[in-house]
Amino acid sequence: MAAARPRSLAPDEILGELLGLDPGLRLEPYWGERAIFYNPGGAAPLGVIVAAIKDHDGPNDRSARLSRAGVYRFAFGIRPETFVRLCGEIPARPNKGGVVALAGYDPARIDELMPHPVYGWMSWVQILTPTAPRFRSLRPLLAESLELGPGEVAAPHRARR
Repeated sequence: MAAARPRSLAPDEILGELLGLDPGLRLEPYWGERAIFYNPGGAAPLGVIVAAIKDHDGPNDRSARLSRAGVYRFAFGIRPETFVRLCGEIPARPNKGGVVALAGYDPARIDELMPHPVYGWMSWVQILTPTAPRFRSLRPLLAESLELGPGEVAAPHRARR
């Protein structure tokens, strides 16, 4: 008999854990997704996007098949060198409305870290409906994500020094 698959996390569990990492993070609706922005003190209209959760297909983004019951995408950015180490070469930017070439990846696979099918060219990764153990394994990458912004802005944990 096969071992039972670990429980998948609900999107609100992921968002809650991320929001608890730094008081400068805030949750905002963004292009039909729920996104977490780093915006200490509300200094900018939104701030720097750190991560997002999407639970439905979009007109230019159907490859992950998010219309399946209970499936959602958790996406976040990582450093380009980390992306290359984990996923291989950074894909070329797709044409408007297109998706990146994802040779060797099935963007609809559940609980597997892989390039984001639209924003992989920006070193963003996705994982669909992660299990608790898989999410725990992502914590070092999430810490890295908090350090990112346009051209390396001050990271949340560095800003408090």
